[in-house]
Amino acid sequence: MTQMTPAQLRAEAEKALTPLGQKRVRLLAQLEEIDRDLRPLIAEAVRMEVPYRRINELTAVAPNTARAWATKSTEDVR
Repeated sequence: MTQMTPAQLRAEAEKALTPLGQKRVRLLAQLEEIDRDLRPLIAEAVRMEVPYRRINELTAVAPNTARAWATKSTEDVR
């Protein structure tokens, strides 16, 4: 039984991380794209008095995030 060197162990660890890491990077990029489209919709929902809790149920966007997006959207209009 041959022992692996630290460099080999690191290489194996990197090899194990790579596929899921790449998938996560792609999903985060996709999420950023979705968020860009979702922000004005959430701002409008807040303006129409949809409760933050309901926004969270529908979108999984945290109430504080929805509040911040709605506030920023209102500031952009001014």
